[in-house]
Amino acid sequence: MTPGVHRMKLGAMEVIALSDGHLDFAPENLRFDPEAARALLVGSTAGYPPRIGVNCFVLRTAGRCALVDTGAGDSMGASLGALPGRLAAAGIDQGEIDTVLLTHIHPDHSNGLATAKGAARFAGAELVVHADDIAFWCDPAKQAEGPEPLQQRRAMAVRQTGAYADRLRPFAAEAEVFPGVTALPHPGHTPGHSGYLLASEGETLMIWGDTVHIAAVQVPHPEATVAFDIDPQAAVASRRRMFDRVATDGLAVLGMHLGFPGLARLERSGDGYRLVAG
Repeated sequence: MTPGVHRMKLGAMEVIALSDGHLDFAPENLRFDPEAARALLVGSTAGYPPRIGVNCFVLRTAGRCALVDTGAGDSMGASLGALPGRLAAAGIDQGEIDTVLLTHIHPDHSNGLATAKGAARFAGAELVVHADDIAFWCDPAKQAEGPEPLQQRRAMAVRQTGAYADRLRPFAAEAEVFPGVTALPHPGHTPGHSGYLLASEGETLMIWGDTVHIAAVQVPHPEATVAFDIDPQAAVASRRRMFDRVATDGLAVLGMHLGFPGLARLERSGDGYRLVAG
């Protein structure tokens, strides 16, 4: 097995999980009782302070190839930015990718779109992302709004998505955006945060994006939010809807911040849920 590369089959679709690396998550960025969070994290796979994975996924089907999220590029330190090497290790040429699907525009998901010189890393791909994320992060009229960290993220978003300005395909509602792939808006974490439901030959799988960052806390306590949620209340509501759907429908999930390869199932446990490795 190649480190950071994991292959799965979903009907006639090949799904390849690729690790972009990991983030050490500052506990103060979790909006939940600190002592309760510590108790949940100590002894968990995330540990304390928590370390979380950053996962991306390649989808091959019907002669097409899509990449879901692009990792952090060279923007967030040495623990991230491994995606180009993982693609090569998996035998995937960047030119083979015809579609990039973003769950949302945050640096650890979208800063791998462009090279250090601002050129599109996936030169033959169109970029698919929710219109509300484009409006929030890339509108020139909003670049000077909000605190400086938000302005910096907006500047990064403009640089990254600008490399695809002539092949940007926004969506605004639930829709098929790639063969066998339906976009499912779940706003809150960002205005256009979205999951993707994969379906092939009667088999289904949910990519739930950043529905959770710290699974050991947010699965048993979906009310726990993170500092990076643009609308925390909406993020909680979206998380509860996603949890109910995948548990009710028995869907396996792929998460951007679940332990690699990011595959798991969510089961009901009393009045809440528990995550089971896929």
